[in-house]
Amino acid sequence: MAKKSPDEVHPVKAFGWAASDPSGHLSPFSFSRRATGEEDVRFKVLYCGICHSDLHCIKNEWGFSTYPLLPGYICFTTYTPTRKSISHFTVARERYIVRFPENMPLDAGAPLLCAGITVYSPMKYYGLSEPGMHIAVVGLGGLGHVAVKFAKAFGARVTVVSTSPKKEEEALKRLGADSFLVSTNMDQLKKEQFTLDGIIDTVSAVHPLLPLLGLLKANGKLILVGAPEKPLELPAFSVIMGRKTVAGSNIGGMKETQEMIDFAAKHNITADIEIIKADYLNTAMERLAKGDVRYRFVIDIANSVADIYRETTQRK
Repeated sequence: MAKKSPDEVHPVKAFGWAASDPSGHLSPFSFSRRATGEEDVRFKVLYCGICHSDLHCIKNEWGFSTYPLLPGYICFTTYTPTRKSISHFTVARERYIVRFPENMPLDAGAPLLCAGITVYSPMKYYGLSEPGMHIAVVGLGGLGHVAVKFAKAFGARVTVVSTSPKKEEEALKRLGADSFLVSTNMDQLKKEQFTLDGIIDTVSAVHPLLPLLGLLKANGKLILVGAPEKPLELPAFSVIMGRKTVAGSNIGGMKETQEMIDFAAKHNITADIEIIKADYLNTAMERLAKGDVRYRFVIDIANSVADIYRETTQRK
């Protein structure tokens, strides 16, 4: 059998926004994708979420990026059997498809396929989803605000730990947390020592773990879901003396992701989002680097396609 040419393997023309180097600047980019196969589902792209992981990747802060690189952890779409306007569509293996309940909004629900499963999975796996537990969420950003919502839905008492005192009102009055600690206030932390069953640490910057471990009861669990670009220092003595667990978690499998979405729909959990057009991407990335978003950017792909396509074709 003759070897297929690249055009035969990837016959469908597509376009998006890509980084060409670690500067992180995103530009319109044309590429080709595979044709729809027997185990594929073809979707119309409506929304695409971006998060801090995309920022790490386009700047190669984790050290494994290759360019050109198209960021965006989600292209949330609706199924369509038609074959018109290829620029509006993408293809995915059917085993990687998640069904959204009718009451789950597409735009605010899309980030749950990243932030939602990132915090839901470790809560379930490490036994932190039992009602009545005292759980802390460290960092009130894209991951943290969703973690608070899930922990409250599980029936936990929730404490938010943040470097910013300004986030206290947001945590308590709007997100429903039960208490708030400033991570740099040693007096506050000392008063709450040995009170927590578990901690979901969402911070992606380098930060000390010792004060957090001091908040845990014996046998307590500190779960890292943020991914700092540099190693964290692990205070072994504090872990050993309290028989505490320090663990990590990435995302989850498809079965668990569907379970998470169904749970979120049942409890009216969505992400807090800011919808943007594709031509705002570079500004959004700059704001993301400064933590200036509450709490997830979501690209309105459906209303950006014409602009992206025009810019892409003009550069040819």
